Parts: sequence; structure tokens; C-alpha cells
Amino acid sequence: MRRLHMFAFTLLELVITLAIVAVLALFAVPSYRSHVARTHRIDAASALFRTAQFVEGAASASIVALPPGFDQAPQSGAVVYRVRVLPADDANGGYAIEAVPDESGPMRDDPCGVFTLDATGLRSNRSGSNGSALPVAECWGTS
Repeated sequence: MRRLHMFAFTLLELVITLAIVAVLALFAVPSYRSHVARTHRIDAASALFRTAQFVEGAASASIVALPPGFDQAPQSGAVVYRVRVLPADDANGGYAIEAVPDESGPMRDDPCGVFTLDATGLRSNRSGSNGSALPVAECWGTS
């Protein structure tokens, strides 16, 4: 009959295993969060381009409300960004579309803030009380 204690882990082995797991988590969790944020930003940019195609193909020049699927990013599932068409003015070429982070969503405090695309193709971001944001290339995934 074999003795049970020969197959058990020692306290030292458990501590070493926990230390290795902690070090891996130290690097993996921030990397994962960064990847998720980048994915949400790409969803916002995609939604703006998709909505721009819809607006340009619409028969009416003034769209009051977007149909379901065009009014959010991602198109289905939990809302991360709310998409809306802004009125035309002299600077935006006929329309502007913005994707605003949902107030209760994971991107509400994102440094990229609100994504904006206008009819001239100008892409921009604004966030915070002073309206500043990360560089456009970083937010739109073109860097």
C-alpha cells in the first residue's frame, strides 16, 4: 500500500506555482484589456463607415433617426457606442456622424472618447472636458 503523503504537493511547490501565475497575470491582464479596447474602437470606426454608406445612399437628405443596427456599435449585442447623425453645417460637407461611448459601457472613460466622421471624410476624436483625445491614427487603428 502506497503512502498518501508521497503524492501531495508541498507548501513550497504551491507558493512557486502561485508566484508564476501571479507574474503571468501581471502581464496578461493589461494586454488583454488593451486588446479589448482596441477591438471596441475598431467597432466604432466600422459603425461610422457603415452609417456613412447608409446616409449617402438614403433618398432623404435629412435623416432623423437611424434604423436598428446602424444606431449602435457593435451592430448586435451589448451596446458599447451609440451612433447618431449630426445636422449639416458649412464645415462638415453635408453631414457628420458620431459614435458616443455608452454611459454604462466599458469605453465610457476611454481616452479616444467620441469618434466623428463627416461627409468630407474627416475623422476625429474628442474626449474629456477640454475636448482633447489620443491621436486620430491611434484611435482609428491606422497607425
